[in-house]
Amino acid sequence: MSGTLWLLPVALGDIPWQGYLPPATRDAACRLTRFVAENAKTARAELKRIGHPVPLRELAIEQLPGSPTGADIDRLLVPLREGRDIGLMSEAGCPAVADPGALLVRRAHELGLVVRPLVGPSSLLLALMASGLDGQRFAFHGYLPAREPERSRRIAELESESARAGQTQIFIETPYRNRALFAALLLSCRPKTRLCLATDLTLTSEQIVTRRIADWKAAPAPDLDKRATVFLLLAD
Repeated sequence: MSGTLWLLPVALGDIPWQGYLPPATRDAACRLTRFVAENAKTARAELKRIGHPVPLRELAIEQLPGSPTGADIDRLLVPLREGRDIGLMSEAGCPAVADPGALLVRRAHELGLVVRPLVGPSSLLLALMASGLDGQRFAFHGYLPAREPERSRRIAELESESARAGQTQIFIETPYRNRALFAALLLSCRPKTRLCLATDLTLTSEQIVTRRIADWKAAPAPDLDKRATVFLLLAD
């Protein structure tokens, strides 16, 4: 019999595990001794946070390459094919969502292996839930271009598509570029377009605000510098 690939959600910040994980998810993670992680250091910190009963040095943690080849994926799945369970961990949030771990999950399905997702935090879904924007039609676009004029051109495209399809557009940015993206949104979007900023989700500093662009322009600039933020946009 083959093993099971367990998909283990990871904290979105430095908080006790009881604040973001159901006990059943934590218990499942604590039964595993083999892991594949986007970042081995982050994985060790998460396993320490949840109180894994096995000393960290005795756990097998393989790091997923940034651009894994087919051979890399097959090598990482060898223990599964030999009957041993593996836990897949993202750097933050749910594995395989905006995360290279999706390639590992895809290959597991191709090989007929069992995949088990566990309940835990997803910044994208938490932001969508709290935004008040359309939760039936939405799309996640990852990172927008970092430079102008490509960034503003992409914002205009997303706004037009949102207005045409009634679709919430979701995207993220490297935290130190948040302020530049916010400024570009204010310059590029129409006054009635709604923009939600979901910052530091699940943390004590969490802040989620949805306003029309015209109202954002009239309000004091939000504190986004070096804070993990999900951006959501919906045009009328």
